[in-house]
Amino acid sequence: MELGLTGRRALVTGGTKGIGRAVVAELLGEGVSVAFCARNADDVKATEEALRPADDAPQLLGVVADVTEPDEVASLVDDAAAALGGLDILVNNAGAAHPGGFEDLTDADWQQDMDVKLFSQIRCTRAALPHLRQSAAARVVNVNAVYGKYPDPAFFATTVNRAACLNLTKALAQQFGPEGILVNSVNIGFVVTPQWENIRRRRAPDAAPEEFFAGLAEAEVPLRRFGSVQEVSGVVAFLASDRASYITGAMIDVAGGMGKYV
Repeated sequence: MELGLTGRRALVTGGTKGIGRAVVAELLGEGVSVAFCARNADDVKATEEALRPADDAPQLLGVVADVTEPDEVASLVDDAAAALGGLDILVNNAGAAHPGGFEDLTDADWQQDMDVKLFSQIRCTRAALPHLRQSAAARVVNVNAVYGKYPDPAFFATTVNRAACLNLTKALAQQFGPEGILVNSVNIGFVVTPQWENIRRRRAPDAAPEEFFAGLAEAEVPLRRFGSVQEVSGVVAFLASDRASYITGAMIDVAGGMGKYV
C-alpha cells in the first residue's frame, strides 16, 4: 500500500524505546523526516546512530527533552520544526507504566502520571499547532491505551488519565477538523515493550518473561498473545498517511481483541 508519506515531517515523543522507536523507524522507512525526543541523552544518541539513514535522507534528529516540562516542550517543537522545515505529523507517544490500585497511589504519583500522559499531549499539540496549520496534510496521532475505555483497578491512574486523553483526542478532532488537522488515537493493550518488562520485574521477579506475558495474555487477550511494537507502528503510519485522509476523532484498538466494550 502506497501511503504517500515521502517528504513529510514528523515529531515523535518518547522515541528511543518500544513503540516510539518503532514509529520512528516506520516513518523513516516511508520517507518521512523525523525528529524524536527522550529524556536520556545516551538513549537519544544511540537511537540516532542505530536508525539514521545512510545518506541522511530522510533526515533524523534526536532531541533531549522532558515532555513534562513546558519550557522543554516549546523548545523541542521549535527545534524540530526549524531542523525539518516544518511539521506535518505529531505522534504523542510519551508515557510510562504506573501500575497500582487506588489506595497505593499518592498525590505525587497521580500528578506524575497525569503530566507524562495527559499534559504531554496537551502541551505538545498546543506547541505544534502553528506548524501543523501550515501543513497541507496535518496529522496528530495519540498513543493511548484500551484501559481508557476498559477500567482496570490494577492500573488505576492509567485508567483515569487515558480516559481523559481519549476525550482530548475527540475534542481536538472536532475543533480542528475544519482546519484540516486530523487527530486520532491508537489504543494499545498488551505490547512487548521495556515498560512491561519493568512491570514483570516488580510483580513477578521470579517468573520467566515468556511465562509472565503468556499468563496475562491468556486471561485478557482473545488472540492469546502480546502484540509487537511493529503491529502498533504500522497503524500509526497509516493514520499519518494520505490513505487516512477521511479519518479523524477515531479510536483504533491495537490490542488483540482486548477490551470488553462496544
